[in-house]
Amino acid sequence: MDKKIPLIAVIGPTASGKTGLAVAIAKKFGGEVVSADSMQIYSELTIGTAKPTEEEMCGIPHHLVGFKSVDEEYSVVDFVGDAKKAIEDIFSRGKIPVLCGGTGLYVDSLISNTEFSEIESDAEVREKLYDFAKKNGNEALFERLMEIDPESAKKTHPNNLTRVVRALEVFEVTGKTMSEHQKDSHPNPSDYEVCYIGTNFAERDKLYARIEHRIDEMLTEGVEDEARFLFEHAGTCTAAQAIGYKEFYPYFRGEMSREEAIDLLKKETRHYAKRQLTWFRRNEKINWLCHDEFPDKKALYEAAFEIINDFLEKK
Repeated sequence: MDKKIPLIAVIGPTASGKTGLAVAIAKKFGGEVVSADSMQIYSELTIGTAKPTEEEMCGIPHHLVGFKSVDEEYSVVDFVGDAKKAIEDIFSRGKIPVLCGGTGLYVDSLISNTEFSEIESDAEVREKLYDFAKKNGNEALFERLMEIDPESAKKTHPNNLTRVVRALEVFEVTGKTMSEHQKDSHPNPSDYEVCYIGTNFAERDKLYARIEHRIDEMLTEGVEDEARFLFEHAGTCTAAQAIGYKEFYPYFRGEMSREEAIDLLKKETRHYAKRQLTWFRRNEKINWLCHDEFPDKKALYEAAFEIINDFLEKK
């Protein structure tokens, strides 16, 4: 690709208003939105994933939303391939691609042009690791990852069993850590010139209040039914481990009250937002816009438009 594609990336923690801003940007600059959310890909999940409604989309095409079943496997490798195709298609039609989402691994892997080598899998090794976790607990398996590959462990939640197992499997099969493989995965420059816009709140308590309000709305809309669907039908698929759903499982099993499950859901979502911010703050190119530093949403949007105008004028 001789000329890099201009890409607007709207990122930030959950409940920080990314969707609204991305849609406003697409309307202002003649763009289309490409989702970078690892859970909004599933057709069966709408409420707990905060999938944008038709009304919220405002007629702006959204790509990579609701196109997979929870029974289907989908990885960051798949996302990068699909997102590249969507972005090239949007740009080829004279539109501006607007990447929007809070899954940092998806965003960074796409923009940094990560090349994923075909690392061998070993079903027997993987099964032993899952058995170890079942007998000794997820935390014990995570401690093994901390010893072998602390860099990967820092980026992985202890309860994300799929990623913990995969990182350990890669080490046992190849003799190299996942971190070492990832360092060898950027031989080529990015295909994109990127303007990063980050949405957040200067006061963390205000973000947490937004999170709690969103969860209360989700409860009213029926997120518990989606969680029960995953609990009863989806087995051990990736979606079943998503924050917003798995916190209900102890309640479904009779191990805690509904109120306790909701409290757990709110706590885990706050922790998730904190991890998202930790991930994104490593990127010094992000232009952060905090809602509580503007008189209203319109003023924040205007600030974003100004940043993007300057970016596009230099292209």
